[in-house]
Amino acid sequence: MATPPTNHEPPAPVERAAKPRARLSLLSAVGVAWTICFVAVLVLPLAGLYCRAPLRLLKSAECCFLVRQALTLSLTTSLITTLLTFVIGTPVAYTLARVPFRGRRLLEALVELPLTMPPVVAGVALLLMFGRRGLIGGPLGLEITFTQVAVVMAQFMVASPYYIKTAVGAFGMVPESLMRASKTLGAGPFRTFRCVVLPLCRRGLLAGLAMTWARAIGEFGATVMFAGNVPGSTQTMPLAILTTMNHSLDAGIALAVVMLTACLIVFFVARRLLQPTVGPLMQRGPGPTGGPA
Repeated sequence: MATPPTNHEPPAPVERAAKPRARLSLLSAVGVAWTICFVAVLVLPLAGLYCRAPLRLLKSAECCFLVRQALTLSLTTSLITTLLTFVIGTPVAYTLARVPFRGRRLLEALVELPLTMPPVVAGVALLLMFGRRGLIGGPLGLEITFTQVAVVMAQFMVASPYYIKTAVGAFGMVPESLMRASKTLGAGPFRTFRCVVLPLCRRGLLAGLAMTWARAIGEFGATVMFAGNVPGSTQTMPLAILTTMNHSLDAGIALAVVMLTACLIVFFVARRLLQPTVGPLMQRGPGPTGGPA
Protein backbone atom coordinates (compact mmCIF):
# COMPACT_ATOMS: atom_id res chain seq x y z
CA MET A 1 0.00 0.00 0.00
CA ALA A 2 1.51 3.28 -1.07
CA THR A 3 2.00 5.87 1.59
CA PRO A 4 1.00 9.44 0.81
CA PRO A 5 3.93 11.75 0.18
CA THR A 6 4.92 13.91 3.07
CA ASN A 7 6.32 17.40 2.79
CA HIS A 8 9.65 17.67 4.57
CA GLU A 9 9.76 21.36 5.09
CA PRO A 10 12.60 22.78 7.14
CA PRO A 11 11.47 24.26 10.41
CA ALA A 12 11.10 27.97 10.44
CA PRO A 13 14.08 29.69 11.98
CA VAL A 14 13.50 30.91 15.46
CA GLU A 15 14.00 34.64 15.63
CA ARG A 16 15.99 35.67 18.61
CA ALA A 17 15.14 38.84 20.29
CA ALA A 18 17.89 41.36 19.79
CA LYS A 19 19.56 42.32 23.01
CA PRO A 20 19.18 46.00 23.71
CA ARG A 21 22.48 47.84 23.57
CA ALA A 22 23.48 49.25 26.88
CA ARG A 23 23.57 53.02 26.68
CA LEU A 24 26.43 54.80 28.31
CA SER A 25 25.62 57.18 31.07
CA LEU A 26 26.86 60.74 30.87
CA LEU A 27 29.66 60.04 33.33
CA SER A 28 30.75 56.94 31.41
CA ALA A 29 30.73 58.84 28.10
CA VAL A 30 32.89 61.56 29.62
CA GLY A 31 35.26 58.87 30.93
CA VAL A 32 35.55 57.27 27.47
CA ALA A 33 36.21 60.62 25.80
CA TRP A 34 38.80 61.48 28.45
CA THR A 35 40.52 58.11 27.91
CA ILE A 36 40.61 58.63 24.13
CA CYS A 37 42.19 62.06 24.59
CA PHE A 38 44.77 60.63 26.95
CA VAL A 39 45.71 57.83 24.52
CA ALA A 40 45.89 60.36 21.68
CA VAL A 41 48.40 62.42 23.65
CA LEU A 42 50.57 59.31 23.96
CA VAL A 43 50.18 57.95 20.42
CA LEU A 44 50.19 61.09 18.25
CA PRO A 45 53.87 61.95 18.94
CA LEU A 46 54.86 58.40 17.95
CA ALA A 47 52.81 58.63 14.78
CA GLY A 48 54.42 61.97 14.01
CA LEU A 49 57.82 60.37 14.42
CA TYR A 50 57.01 57.87 11.68
CA CYS A 51 55.65 60.62 9.43
CA ARG A 52 58.79 62.72 9.88
CA ALA A 53 61.32 59.89 9.65
CA PRO A 54 63.63 60.01 6.59
CA LEU A 55 63.93 56.26 6.18
CA ARG A 56 66.06 56.72 3.06
CA LEU A 57 69.01 57.49 5.33
CA LEU A 58 68.93 53.94 6.65
CA LYS A 59 70.21 52.74 3.28
CA SER A 60 73.57 54.43 3.75
CA ALA A 61 76.43 52.15 4.77
CA GLU A 62 77.40 54.28 7.78
CA CYS A 63 73.87 54.38 9.16
CA CYS A 64 73.33 50.65 8.61
CA PHE A 65 76.55 49.85 10.45
CA LEU A 66 75.64 52.17 13.34
CA VAL A 67 72.14 50.73 13.65
CA ARG A 68 73.35 47.14 13.55
CA GLN A 69 76.08 47.81 16.09
CA ALA A 70 74.01 49.79 18.60
CA LEU A 71 70.86 47.69 18.28
CA THR A 72 72.77 44.43 18.70
CA LEU A 73 74.47 45.77 21.83
CA SER A 74 71.16 47.02 23.25
CA LEU A 75 69.36 43.73 22.63
CA THR A 76 72.23 41.64 24.00
CA THR A 77 72.75 43.61 27.19
CA SER A 78 69.04 44.02 27.88
CA LEU A 79 68.43 40.28 27.50
CA ILE A 80 71.35 39.49 29.80
CA THR A 81 69.95 41.98 32.31
CA THR A 82 66.51 40.38 32.10
CA LEU A 83 67.96 36.90 32.64
CA LEU A 84 70.01 38.05 35.63
CA THR A 85 66.96 39.80 37.05
CA PHE A 86 64.94 36.58 36.86
CA VAL A 87 67.67 34.45 38.44
CA ILE A 88 68.58 36.91 41.20
CA GLY A 89 65.27 38.68 41.69
CA THR A 90 62.95 35.67 41.94
CA PRO A 91 64.30 34.43 45.31
CA VAL A 92 64.32 38.01 46.58
CA ALA A 93 60.70 38.57 45.55
CA TYR A 94 59.56 35.24 47.00
CA THR A 95 61.28 35.99 50.30
CA LEU A 96 59.71 39.44 50.54
CA ALA A 97 56.27 38.05 49.68
CA ARG A 98 56.09 34.79 51.66
CA VAL A 99 58.68 34.87 54.46
CA PRO A 100 57.77 36.95 57.54
CA PHE A 101 60.79 38.47 59.26
CA ARG A 102 61.68 41.65 61.05
CA GLY A 103 62.69 44.46 58.72
CA ARG A 104 60.89 43.09 55.67
CA ARG A 105 59.06 46.35 54.98
CA LEU A 106 62.30 48.27 55.13
CA LEU A 107 64.01 45.94 52.68
CA GLU A 108 61.03 46.09 50.36
CA ALA A 109 61.18 49.89 50.39
CA LEU A 110 64.92 49.84 49.67
CA VAL A 111 64.38 47.46 46.74
CA GLU A 112 61.86 49.89 45.23
CA LEU A 113 64.09 52.93 45.83
CA PRO A 114 65.60 52.94 42.28
CA LEU A 115 62.08 53.38 40.88
CA THR A 116 62.02 56.94 42.22
CA MET A 117 65.72 57.66 41.75
CA PRO A 118 66.88 59.62 38.68
CA PRO A 119 68.91 57.26 36.44
CA VAL A 120 71.79 59.74 36.33
CA VAL A 121 72.05 59.55 40.12
CA ALA A 122 72.13 55.76 39.90
CA GLY A 123 74.96 55.97 37.38
CA VAL A 124 76.96 58.33 39.60
CA ALA A 125 76.42 56.00 42.57
CA LEU A 126 77.67 53.02 40.57
CA LEU A 127 80.69 54.99 39.42
CA LEU A 128 81.63 56.06 42.96
CA MET A 129 81.23 52.51 44.24
CA PHE A 130 82.62 50.29 41.45
CA GLY A 131 84.75 52.73 39.46
CA ARG A 132 88.53 52.67 39.32
CA ARG A 133 88.70 54.98 42.33
CA GLY A 134 85.47 53.80 43.93
CA LEU A 135 84.96 52.49 47.42
CA ILE A 136 84.95 48.89 46.16
CA GLY A 137 86.48 49.16 42.71
CA GLY A 138 89.59 50.99 43.94
CA PRO A 139 90.80 48.49 46.57
CA LEU A 140 89.89 45.51 44.37
CA GLY A 141 91.38 47.01 41.23
CA LEU A 142 88.20 46.57 39.20
CA GLU A 143 88.22 47.68 35.57
CA ILE A 144 84.46 47.75 34.98
CA THR A 145 83.84 51.26 33.69
CA PHE A 146 83.59 51.75 29.93
CA THR A 147 82.84 48.05 29.41
CA GLN A 148 79.72 46.08 28.57
CA VAL A 149 79.71 44.76 32.14
CA ALA A 150 79.07 48.33 33.27
CA VAL A 151 76.19 48.57 30.79
CA VAL A 152 74.57 45.46 32.27
CA MET A 153 75.13 46.69 35.84
CA ALA A 154 73.54 50.05 35.06
CA GLN A 155 70.55 48.41 33.39
CA PHE A 156 70.19 45.92 36.24
CA MET A 157 70.12 48.61 38.91
CA VAL A 158 67.37 50.67 37.30
CA ALA A 159 65.30 47.85 35.73
CA SER A 160 65.32 44.95 38.22
CA PRO A 161 62.95 46.64 40.74
CA TYR A 162 60.17 46.52 38.13
CA TYR A 163 60.31 42.73 38.07
CA ILE A 164 60.74 42.34 41.82
CA LYS A 165 57.78 44.59 42.60
CA THR A 166 55.56 42.69 40.15
CA ALA A 167 56.78 39.29 41.37
CA VAL A 168 56.15 40.20 45.01
CA GLY A 169 52.52 40.94 44.16
CA ALA A 170 52.20 37.70 42.16
CA PHE A 171 53.72 35.51 44.88
CA GLY A 172 51.58 37.18 47.52
CA MET A 173 48.39 36.16 45.67
CA VAL A 174 49.09 32.42 45.97
CA PRO A 175 46.58 30.95 48.47
CA GLU A 176 48.17 29.62 51.61
CA SER A 177 45.83 26.61 51.49
CA LEU A 178 47.52 25.37 48.31
CA MET A 179 50.91 25.64 49.96
CA ARG A 180 49.71 23.61 52.95
CA ALA A 181 48.07 21.03 50.69
CA SER A 182 51.30 20.58 48.75
CA LYS A 183 53.25 20.04 51.96
CA THR A 184 50.60 17.60 53.19
CA LEU A 185 51.06 15.53 50.01
CA GLY A 186 54.76 15.23 50.74
CA ALA A 187 56.19 17.88 48.44
CA GLY A 188 59.24 19.74 49.67
CA PRO A 189 59.74 23.50 49.47
CA PHE A 190 61.52 23.45 46.12
CA ARG A 191 59.00 21.11 44.53
CA THR A 192 56.14 23.20 45.89
CA PHE A 193 57.72 26.29 44.42
CA ARG A 194 58.30 24.64 41.05
CA CYS A 195 55.01 22.76 40.69
CA VAL A 196 52.55 25.03 42.53
CA VAL A 197 53.86 28.58 42.88
CA LEU A 198 55.52 29.11 39.50
CA PRO A 199 52.56 27.87 37.37
CA LEU A 200 50.17 30.12 39.30
CA CYS A 201 52.44 33.16 39.05
CA ARG A 202 53.61 32.58 35.48
CA ARG A 203 51.75 35.47 33.89
CA GLY A 204 52.71 37.91 36.60
CA LEU A 205 56.37 36.95 36.34
CA LEU A 206 56.34 37.23 32.55
CA ALA A 207 54.73 40.65 32.79
CA GLY A 208 57.44 41.76 35.21
CA LEU A 209 60.16 40.44 32.92
CA ALA A 210 58.65 42.29 29.97
CA MET A 211 58.65 45.54 31.96
CA THR A 212 62.23 44.91 33.02
CA TRP A 213 63.37 44.31 29.46
CA ALA A 214 61.60 47.43 28.20
CA ARG A 215 63.19 49.53 30.93
CA ALA A 216 66.64 48.04 30.31
CA ILE A 217 66.70 48.52 26.55
CA GLY A 218 65.71 52.17 26.93
CA GLU A 219 68.15 52.97 29.73
CA PHE A 220 70.20 56.11 29.13
CA GLY A 221 71.24 58.12 32.20
CA ALA A 222 72.88 55.42 34.32
CA THR A 223 74.57 53.90 31.28
CA VAL A 224 76.19 57.11 30.07
CA MET A 225 77.42 57.99 33.58
CA PHE A 226 78.86 54.57 34.46
CA ALA A 227 79.66 52.89 31.14
CA GLY A 228 80.27 55.93 28.95
CA ASN A 229 79.40 56.37 25.29
CA VAL A 230 82.04 54.36 23.43
CA PRO A 231 80.93 53.34 19.90
CA GLY A 232 81.04 49.60 19.44
CA SER A 233 81.62 48.93 23.14
CA THR A 234 79.11 50.72 25.37
CA GLN A 235 77.09 52.84 22.93
CA THR A 236 73.57 51.45 23.19
CA MET A 237 70.74 52.53 20.92
CA PRO A 238 69.56 55.49 23.05
CA LEU A 239 73.12 56.81 23.24
CA ALA A 240 73.55 56.34 19.49
CA ILE A 241 70.39 58.35 18.86
CA LEU A 242 71.64 61.26 20.96
CA THR A 243 75.10 61.18 19.40
CA THR A 244 73.70 61.05 15.87
CA MET A 245 71.27 63.89 16.48
CA ASN A 246 74.17 66.15 17.44
CA HIS A 247 75.43 65.84 13.85
CA SER A 248 72.28 65.12 11.83
CA LEU A 249 68.71 65.52 13.05
CA ASP A 250 67.29 63.38 10.25
CA ALA A 251 69.68 60.51 10.94
CA GLY A 252 68.80 60.63 14.63
CA ILE A 253 65.11 60.47 13.83
CA ALA A 254 65.72 57.47 11.57
CA LEU A 255 67.52 55.65 14.39
CA ALA A 256 64.69 56.51 16.79
CA VAL A 257 62.19 54.96 14.38
CA VAL A 258 64.26 51.77 14.16
CA MET A 259 64.38 51.44 17.94
CA LEU A 260 60.69 52.25 18.33
CA THR A 261 59.79 49.62 15.73
CA ALA A 262 61.88 46.96 17.47
CA CYS A 263 60.30 47.79 20.84
CA LEU A 264 56.78 47.72 19.37
CA ILE A 265 57.37 44.29 17.83
CA VAL A 266 58.56 42.84 21.14
CA PHE A 267 55.73 44.62 22.99
CA PHE A 268 52.98 43.12 20.83
CA VAL A 269 54.56 39.66 20.90
CA ALA A 270 54.81 39.77 24.69
CA ARG A 271 51.26 41.08 24.97
CA ARG A 272 50.06 38.24 22.76
CA LEU A 273 51.84 35.67 24.90
CA LEU A 274 50.42 37.14 28.10
CA GLN A 275 46.81 37.08 26.93
CA PRO A 276 44.69 34.48 28.76
CA THR A 277 43.89 31.46 26.66
CA VAL A 278 40.42 29.95 26.43
CA GLY A 279 40.08 26.21 26.92
CA PRO A 280 39.13 24.01 23.97
CA LEU A 281 35.70 23.18 25.42
CA MET A 282 34.88 26.86 25.73
CA GLN A 283 36.11 27.58 22.22
CA ARG A 284 33.93 24.87 20.61
CA GLY A 285 30.76 26.20 22.13
CA PRO A 286 27.64 24.27 23.22
CA GLY A 287 26.78 20.96 21.65
CA PRO A 288 23.43 19.83 20.27
CA THR A 289 22.07 19.07 23.73
CA GLY A 290 23.10 22.38 25.18
CA GLY A 291 26.27 21.08 26.87
CA PRO A 292 29.81 21.10 25.62
CA ALA A 293 30.28 19.61 22.16
